[in-house]
Amino acid sequence: MPSGSIYVPKDEKFTGASPQNLYETFWYAGRKNRIRVRAAITVAGFVAGNLVGARLGLNMFATGFWLAVLAGGTDLFIAWRLHERTAVWRGKRRGEVRTGRLLRLGLRRHGYRVMDGRAVPGEASIDHLVIGPGGVWIVDNEAWSPDTLIAKYGERLFFDEKFGTSVAKGLISAAGSMAAVLSKETGIEVTIAPILAVHGGKIKARGGVLHGEGLTVAYPWRVARWIRSHGAEKFTEDQIELLARTAARILRRMS
Repeated sequence: MPSGSIYVPKDEKFTGASPQNLYETFWYAGRKNRIRVRAAITVAGFVAGNLVGARLGLNMFATGFWLAVLAGGTDLFIAWRLHERTAVWRGKRRGEVRTGRLLRLGLRRHGYRVMDGRAVPGEASIDHLVIGPGGVWIVDNEAWSPDTLIAKYGERLFFDEKFGTSVAKGLISAAGSMAAVLSKETGIEVTIAPILAVHGGKIKARGGVLHGEGLTVAYPWRVARWIRSHGAEKFTEDQIELLARTAARILRRMS
């Protein structure tokens, strides 16, 4: 444990180190072992390719070469992907930038508007406001360590030992405040659903989405699809335009 133990002597190399620094340290320490494993996988791919080539009457060397490239490349991609998933938690990427890009990519062509960094004056700010044919959502971003388990037991969400409502109570409150303001200013009855985009951690659910206690928790790349498939409203283009213009006018833009 980074905080130490009374049973284990302290290692001065890690005294005062953050979990992120420890993760980076152990990741790079395991580089040689990963290279050895990747080399073994590549050799196994080459051998398998030769056997397949011989059985199918193909050029054995060429088949072995390309299967070796595929095997080694796949292992390299998996290792890179696992490391990249911690980039926001490690401070190498900005979660709101990543999620905003994914939201625009997955929603704009379906008639949705995505607005970044908005807040009701005096209330908590949110990273993204989404307005579209299916309704209105707010999306915020949180980064968690790779070993954090996000799960649902009964009707309650848990982030390791924390309740979901205690983690995102500000987001749920902001959704209610924004819905009240937009409804009052536009005359359109608006209900806003809060979503927490999780960077890092392990969501214990098929498809990487959990819903409970009024909050949806999802991996960033799952949020746009969730919004498209769970819209309960039927807003017209004029209503979407009115809501978007009103939000741009009255909701304070955060830097």
